Amino acid sequence: MRRIKLTKYEQSIEDAIERGEYVPVSKEEDERYRRMLAAYRKKAVLHMRINNNDLSLLKSKAKKLGLKYQTFIAKFLHKMAHA
Repeated sequence: MRRIKLTKYEQSIEDAIERGEYVPVSKEEDERYRRMLAAYRKKAVLHMRINNNDLSLLKSKAKKLGLKYQTFIAKFLHKMAHA
């Protein structure tokens, strides 16, 4: 059988699995994660115009949080929609 060449990151994951550091989750927990992911899937595209200064401020805040600015704006809109 031909061995696949893994990256260092992939090899570290495989090694951790062999050491038993990863364990399967329960069916209930798996289903909960699947529902959470499904809820965050994007289903609509929004095009809008925004003031350049406002966009710069949003980009700056997103960068401080380590997020892409589109993700930051989407999270903000989600939070406001559910407030």
